Amino acid sequence: MNQAMEETGEHHGSKKYNTKSGAFKGLINNPHGHPLLQYSTDPFHGYSYYPAPLPPPIPLQLALIPPLFQNQTFRTKPHLLKDLSCEANGLPIATSSISDTQLPVLTMAPPAAPEGIQWRKNLPSKASDGRKLSTSTKKAALVIVKRPDFGGVEGPVISLLANHFLVKFDPSLKIYHYNVEISPNPSKDVARMIKEKLVETNSGLFSGARPAYDGRKNLYSPIEFESDKLEFFVSLPIPTVNSGLPLGETNGFERNRNQLKVFRVNIRHVSRFDGKDLSSYISNECDDWIPLPQDYLHALDVVLRESPMEKCISVGRSFYSSSMAGTKEIGGGAIGCRGFFQSLRPTQQGLVLNVDSSITAFHESIGVIPYLQKRIDFLGDLTQWKTRSLSNEERKEVEKALRNIRIFVCHRETVQRYRVYGLTEEATENLYFADRDGKKLKLVNYFKDHYNYYIQFRNLPCLQISRSKPCYLPMELCMICEGQKFLGMLSDDQTARILKMGSQTPKERKAMIERIVKGPAGPTSGNQAEEFKLHVSREMTRLKGRILQPPKLKLGDGGHIRDIIPSRRDRQWNLLNSHVFQGTRIERWALISFGGSQEQKSNIPKFTNQLSQRCEQLGIFLNKSTVVSPRFESTQVLNNVTLLESKLEKIHRAASNNLQLLICIMEKKHKGYADLKRIAETSVGIVSQCCLYPNLGRLSSQFLANLALKINAKVGGSTVALYNSLPSQIPRIFRPDEPVIFMGADVTHPHPLDDCSPSVAAVVGSMNWPAANKYVSRMRSQTHRQEIIQDLAAMAGELLDDFYQEVNKLPERIIFFRDGVSETQFYKVLKEELQAVKEACSRFPDYNPPITFSVVQKRHHTRLFQSETDPSSNQNQPSEENIPPGTVVDTVITHPREFDFYLCSHWGVKGTSRPTHYHTLWDENQFTSDELQKLVYNLCYTFARCTKPVSLVPPAYYAHLAAYRGRLYLERSETVAFTRNSKAMSRATPPKATPLPKLSENVKKLMFYC
Repeated sequence: MNQAMEETGEHHGSKKYNTKSGAFKGLINNPHGHPLLQYSTDPFHGYSYYPAPLPPPIPLQLALIPPLFQNQTFRTKPHLLKDLSCEANGLPIATSSISDTQLPVLTMAPPAAPEGIQWRKNLPSKASDGRKLSTSTKKAALVIVKRPDFGGVEGPVISLLANHFLVKFDPSLKIYHYNVEISPNPSKDVARMIKEKLVETNSGLFSGARPAYDGRKNLYSPIEFESDKLEFFVSLPIPTVNSGLPLGETNGFERNRNQLKVFRVNIRHVSRFDGKDLSSYISNECDDWIPLPQDYLHALDVVLRESPMEKCISVGRSFYSSSMAGTKEIGGGAIGCRGFFQSLRPTQQGLVLNVDSSITAFHESIGVIPYLQKRIDFLGDLTQWKTRSLSNEERKEVEKALRNIRIFVCHRETVQRYRVYGLTEEATENLYFADRDGKKLKLVNYFKDHYNYYIQFRNLPCLQISRSKPCYLPMELCMICEGQKFLGMLSDDQTARILKMGSQTPKERKAMIERIVKGPAGPTSGNQAEEFKLHVSREMTRLKGRILQPPKLKLGDGGHIRDIIPSRRDRQWNLLNSHVFQGTRIERWALISFGGSQEQKSNIPKFTNQLSQRCEQLGIFLNKSTVVSPRFESTQVLNNVTLLESKLEKIHRAASNNLQLLICIMEKKHKGYADLKRIAETSVGIVSQCCLYPNLGRLSSQFLANLALKINAKVGGSTVALYNSLPSQIPRIFRPDEPVIFMGADVTHPHPLDDCSPSVAAVVGSMNWPAANKYVSRMRSQTHRQEIIQDLAAMAGELLDDFYQEVNKLPERIIFFRDGVSETQFYKVLKEELQAVKEACSRFPDYNPPITFSVVQKRHHTRLFQSETDPSSNQNQPSEENIPPGTVVDTVITHPREFDFYLCSHWGVKGTSRPTHYHTLWDENQFTSDELQKLVYNLCYTFARCTKPVSLVPPAYYAHLAAYRGRLYLERSETVAFTRNSKAMSRATPPKATPLPKLSENVKKLMFYC
């Protein structure tokens, strides 16, 4: 749940004013020395302080400038403290006042046109006056496929509401884009404060406009400024700190003094554009190869984010505030906080603002020691820590929990904020530092003498709050700053609590979204939108969807029921009196137990007997007796990789190296699970199925059936198949004698705080036709956080080889589903990964099958609600219910021209259903909307692990599971998952990826990851 922050500036009103003037240079000074608490502060960017140099001589041209008005004020954001720090770069500190005096400067060269997507950079552009350049030819380039029709027609119609709010804009309005450079480089909030001060005190130079600012480099104005190039000097009051004291302490005089810090601001005109291209794009009036006008869209997005930015905490594209239905403690030193997401999107109905409720975890703002008590189990009893020190391993765990968190001190009045970089090696009572006279002082004595405070937890280390020099703070005197997104990985309990907190019925979620849109902190608050002639509707979008009918399913021949149409409202089907489509025979299997009480172990014979019976009822043969007697091991074996491997190899040898299945029963979830899976599947070569002792104490038919389905799929069986095969359902595209392969791909990345572990890519491919319900996987590690699959050509080629061995033919068509790609990566993925698949095909002589490449997106914020005024809805169906399985939408809220649709293939049991977004980038098979939607929906019924349609098309689902399994292979129970150098928080280049261990030939062609 960690994301990069995206922020925008604040809006400010001023009278429109026009003058003709040259460029301007000046210095803004605040003589009143406002207290720092008046300004916005941000715990994501806490305070840092630098010794202030003496003011240099004032340049002559500045000395002649008369004083500015003295009533300058700042708006404040009281919800949290923001950082006023910046990097020292030698900029001289000046204190002169300013005025509107104009100073001549050199004329700026015309700005370069914005560069487009890399493979479109040579396409026709615009002249400097905004006119389109005509051309008779254009460069051949990859273009995302256009929608083949006006949408599908199959299925009864359902009335829906979508959380898209129509945004009306004036296409003729010109927006002027300016580049902002501020030196020294400030935090984003300070940058917005600087912009605010400039606009309020220099209205004439900004032509009376209220520009929108993203807090970085981009400033947008609906009115052209008086000059293409402006330069200012802005001073802000910053509290000083004496860097000579290693504790970051200040003496009494310095503590109450503010130092004016000067920033140089250069504003330069970059370009101007209007909304005509965006309007033409949305209305489908321009050529297919012309990309979405991102510049105008980004400008409007900055405008609409400005008001929420002033009032909320920004995390990624979401905003959070304690005023939005409050916060809730979720344990482990974290709280759940409600907020909202907003994003501007082009759709068939026009430009819309997608608004959704969201929730994320923040660090609880409490003392550091109480925080550690909640987060780390061994610190629960504080009394012992007054007498004993942390062990080396304990110290590492505490350091990991606190690193990068912003804190402030409570033993003195200050607005200073610090970042925790680590812990001291020594305990607090053993720490010394030299004062400014070089005298060596003991830290605990210093606090006793200066603050009359006796340090209690002398055996605990201090917080290290400087990256490079000794700078200590005792833990018991520090508090966690408010408003910091939780940095660590949430535990299972925390995840469950935050999911419960965010689980809202459709009716509740719809009402909350409507309150957000109309609320005081929402996207329609403020008046910045009016300045740019924007109008955001406060009503959700009304539209029509369709409900696709479920396919007829084929079950095993041995059961009384051999085919079934899922007719229940939730589209689940029951395997009572029926068999799985293809059951396997498991003659040779073993069981190993880790931990567990004697009472729990006594349940194993009952468990194995009932599991065997349940398998028999489902058409799966599981021998009632294990091939070797069950092995009972201590949980500690899971902590020792070498010992664990020897235990597994011993079982395998006892079974004559011919073991089909190993069932592993654990006392509780354990980090050694990753080692067990890696050893079993790469070193030993056996398929394993893990379960927990608590589940064996309450054996239910459903639990045993679910376990049986997973085991059957892992050892080569299949749960269900389509009764009417795909060739009979989509005869225009598929034929029984022309096999097709369905591929899925996904990339999983390490935890956000991990700056070195490799990412893991997985590709799966179906190996049978026309059933298409068995998938083989390939996994590779690759460069840290690299989203493009680097070895896709090799992996896809191996899957084509495997397909040929199974079917005796290469696939006539390739249908590729790519998971986990954001819209900003579409063109890069299409260019590189489509080419990789084609490269895999080119390894076979004269082989060039048609390819369909679709991106599958689950992490989006479009939600669909049943319309309460729908006359066709069942009386017994209240509006609290989710949309039914099979609901598909391919009009109104979809892309203006490209081939995409939303499909909710599953039944939402808890919360509000999230439809999956399918966006086809390339389609040489020329599917119609109805054909592709039917294909995806039917495949969702063939997932091996359950008897209901799943929310994600199985190739993408399996790729996700396989990528997760590859991630497990990289983990080690005996080592820290990742290490971070406290002296270098980021690497210049990511380290070389550690290769994954090779899969054993025994499991390579099985769905062991299922």
